[in-house]
Amino acid sequence: MSDQKPNQPPPFDPAAEHQARPRLRKLRGFPLQAQGPQGQQVQLLGLADAQQISERVVATQPAFQVVLPLMDGSRDLDQIVGEVGRGLQREMLEQFVAQLDDAGLIQGPSFEAMLVKHRENFDNAETLPPGSTAQFADMLVAQQYGSDATDEQKAEHGPRMLKERLDFWIDEALRDAADPSLDALPKAIIAPHLDYARGWRNYAHTYGRLRVVDRPDRIVILGTNHFGQATGVCACDKGYESPLGTSPVAGDLLEAIKGKLGEDGAVKLLEHRYDHENEHSIELHLPWIQHVFGEGETFPPVLGVLVHDPAVNNGASYDDNGLGLEAFVDALKGAIADLPGKTLVVSSADLSHVGQAFGDQAKLNEQSDAATELREKTESHDKEMLAHIEKGAAQDLVGAMAWQQNPTRWCSVGNLVAMMQTVDAQEVRLLNYHAATDEQGMALVTSVAGVVPA
Repeated sequence: MSDQKPNQPPPFDPAAEHQARPRLRKLRGFPLQAQGPQGQQVQLLGLADAQQISERVVATQPAFQVVLPLMDGSRDLDQIVGEVGRGLQREMLEQFVAQLDDAGLIQGPSFEAMLVKHRENFDNAETLPPGSTAQFADMLVAQQYGSDATDEQKAEHGPRMLKERLDFWIDEALRDAADPSLDALPKAIIAPHLDYARGWRNYAHTYGRLRVVDRPDRIVILGTNHFGQATGVCACDKGYESPLGTSPVAGDLLEAIKGKLGEDGAVKLLEHRYDHENEHSIELHLPWIQHVFGEGETFPPVLGVLVHDPAVNNGASYDDNGLGLEAFVDALKGAIADLPGKTLVVSSADLSHVGQAFGDQAKLNEQSDAATELREKTESHDKEMLAHIEKGAAQDLVGAMAWQQNPTRWCSVGNLVAMMQTVDAQEVRLLNYHAATDEQGMALVTSVAGVVPA
């Protein structure tokens, strides 16, 4: 049993090698407001697990930003203190390392225990619970019933209010559209994975047009791996929940893909299935799919797959050890051809990511030459890349991104390419293009709505 008292900082262990030579995990940094000793507001740096295995957050002084790149496991604490200088003392660094270790933010026994528990919980569950979609439904209830809305009110009213909001967005997006519905289920669709506040328009442009088409027998959602450990294609063997209900896993499709891949490829496909635990690029599509294709509480089965960027290593996994894009596409295409009924392929794709949040200097909500130049550069690059997509020219898109080094940080080249190659897209009809900026002007993210006609 630990002797550590509540609210007492975790102790530094000089005998622990992982603390003596700390190796930082993938972190996400963000500003934190805190109250100082005299009641004044102070700015701190928040550090959280980018892979969302640990739920703990460490708050520290912004000056520690210079320490983080040196915590790669190759230096001991004295070396780090010597390289940083600036008044950094070993005692200060020891306390910081102990906090990171206690939160599971450096490699070591604390993180390993969290990882084991995380994977056990995943494997013991039949479906993945909702995250961001449940938060959005709860927010809708709170807007009407107040911030103290009960769990019972959220469970009772959330699903209905979420459906009403989806219908409202569809009506708004398609109000002046010449073709507000498709005549037949398309081979594939493109919709974003942005949060609903910024992405609703393109979700609605795509899914709204599917309200009267035939229901697919199964759906494969190709997403982007934002936080996980997989270096190649990564599938999930679970169904997914949303506030509207549960979509079971498309087990027939998964088994057919595994059969096409063979034993080694099948192992690679599911090795990092845990990456799906908190991956929003799959989950955010569930309410739309369930609302558009639902019959009562029965929904089409879904297979979630995260696809790496083929422009980085010519389609192979980043480390040549994971499942490459070509092998996966061949297996998915063959599995769809062998199975009865219709399979809808969904490309969950966001495009450019620019602004100060992503390392650019310009603030996008300012009327400055730098901001104008960045916006124009983004739109121009998007148009150039989207021209390849409209022609179904998947390899041209990969080649252009590799040559130009993805200057506006498209995050979904992999699932767009996988979609086009899987359905042998000769053309992709783009329905709408949208650029969304946050209120602070820190980030601009672009997306499109699109379909590959049947």
